Amino acid sequence: MSIYYIFAALAAAVSKAARSIGGKDFSRKSALTAETVIRLLIGAEGGSLAKILHDAGIQATASALSQRRAQIPPEVFRTVFTNFNSTCADNEFFCGYRLLAVDGTAVNLPRNPAAPSFVQNDGIPKGVNQLHVTPLYNILSRTFADVVIQPEPKKDEIGALVEMLKRNTFAQKTLIIADRGFESYNLIAHILEKPNTDFLIRIKQSRSAMRDVAKLPLCELDCDISFTITTTQTNADKKSGYVFLQVPKKSKAGSKTRRGRWDFSSPYPLRFRICRFLLDNGEFETVATSLPSSFTLADIKELYHLRWGIETSFRDLKYTLGLVNLHGKSDAFAEQEIYASLTAFNFASRVCNEVVVHQPKNGVYDYKVNFKMAVMLCKEFLRTLRADGEKLPEEIARHTVPIRPDRQDERNLKVKGFAGFVYRVAA
Repeated sequence: MSIYYIFAALAAAVSKAARSIGGKDFSRKSALTAETVIRLLIGAEGGSLAKILHDAGIQATASALSQRRAQIPPEVFRTVFTNFNSTCADNEFFCGYRLLAVDGTAVNLPRNPAAPSFVQNDGIPKGVNQLHVTPLYNILSRTFADVVIQPEPKKDEIGALVEMLKRNTFAQKTLIIADRGFESYNLIAHILEKPNTDFLIRIKQSRSAMRDVAKLPLCELDCDISFTITTTQTNADKKSGYVFLQVPKKSKAGSKTRRGRWDFSSPYPLRFRICRFLLDNGEFETVATSLPSSFTLADIKELYHLRWGIETSFRDLKYTLGLVNLHGKSDAFAEQEIYASLTAFNFASRVCNEVVVHQPKNGVYDYKVNFKMAVMLCKEFLRTLRADGEKLPEEIARHTVPIRPDRQDERNLKVKGFAGFVYRVAA
């Protein structure tokens, strides 16, 4: 896949999505066409809208841009994201498998109690506005394959993954790697039913673990477990030793109905592997997987370690791409920018994958592209009309950083609010 093919794929995706907007909103001649607005938001940085327009050389006001983007539904930006992905094949494999990690992260919005994204509880009595983003992330190619965006009060990460499984057809063997929040009988059954799809999910190993997992000794192991799920409690079910799953009868969606969801027949047999390995800090980690026995315990440990790539992608998405600095107050504007940032992330990653980095002779470290600089250069390219595509990979190749393997640092988790519009950098 050449760099020019990537340029053309994104341009075609933007153009096709812009043409799909119906009505009379973009019928008049204007400097801010639908295609221009989409490109501006994909290439937007953390500054003000006025600065973005100035850098792009467009003689229009920030108010005019806000009015124009209000005429574009968030689904149009999703169309750009999906069409760009469908055109560009990310063919990086681990032992024949495409590796997709799944996790969720929250994006902070300006406070608006009337919006669906407003969440308020004992921990945050004043309330905040957040959208919850649950993407499928291709670990090896460093691109986002799919995403579900939900208001934080209605977040459902397991349901989001089930939705993405249903709407995607996996032509190649695909491994879904997830953390402990995705431990679910219903999700495991969905993945086992999906052709060409396997899973590797970190699970609990204490008293609250799955019944058959809790019976296992706390040591390194690799074994299969099998049991049967039932949603009834007849005497025959109890005598057979089935695992009873209490499915709420209420139709109203909520946290309890999400946890107890079951979309299959009853009884339903399940069988998969349980792998437990020792970490460097002396603690055990337990994962459930449907991978065949040809994948050793060391392979399983390495695969789960690769899941950390989605955590670093969230950091890049928020701070390198600038998703912490939104340019609108409404939930719809935030959705636009989330899809735009995901598209820009994928564009930069695909361009970086094609850039040749010259390694120094007798150097201590190998070098890779500086992704922060690559994103800045790619966004500048997207904002600039008639930009020179030949210079972009050359500029990116000039900015490199050393690869330092096995670096570790303690996570410093802090609650972060929305960065107010009047506190943005001017440059």
